[in-house]
Amino acid sequence: MTAAPIVRALRAAESVRTGEEAAAAAQRGVRRFLAGSRLDGALRGSWLGHPVHPLLVTVPIGAWASAALLDAVGGQEEAARRVVGAALVSLLPTAVTGLADWSGLDERRRRVGLLHAAGNVVSGAFLGASYAARRRGRHRTGALLSLVGALPLGVSGALGGHLSYAQGSGVGRWPEASADAGGTERDIVEPAAAPLDTGAIPGSGPEANPT
Repeated sequence: MTAAPIVRALRAAESVRTGEEAAAAAQRGVRRFLAGSRLDGALRGSWLGHPVHPLLVTVPIGAWASAALLDAVGGQEEAARRVVGAALVSLLPTAVTGLADWSGLDERRRRVGLLHAAGNVVSGAFLGASYAARRRGRHRTGALLSLVGALPLGVSGALGGHLSYAQGSGVGRWPEASADAGGTERDIVEPAAAPLDTGAIPGSGPEANPT
């Protein structure tokens, strides 16, 4: 059965090699900085039993959608501005936890994660511009910028879903948290001694996503 065009596009993201050397160097740097620290486990969800990043993602997305609804209703300019501001504030912890997760990905997942992050940066720039416009009283411009920024956000979200569900990133990271998590992805302890996030679960990983 032929895969749908969007599925083929998402799989193709696993083979995008643009900036790969720089991305690999950045990944190693982040992993060296975090490896073995309490901060690493905190950012990557050791205390929760699963990654924190997917939970935090709901905050800026929810705020973004709420602002769009307030814009559509009309007469709620100040409320919409405040909601957009809240979305901006929530981007920092969301990005930091995502970066920690990304630092442990294998090569194919790293590529998808990088594109996911790039989409978030673009959409975040539109969100920041929207907030600035609203602060100056240009609420219609702010609303338009929010809507335009939702386009790269949607693409980024699709890539994030592919990374999590098709490639299995983060699955079984903390096996002690669940009896059902055995035999899945192994957590990173040391960058040179332990494998990266290979997501060794049935039907996941690069072998399940041929390009």
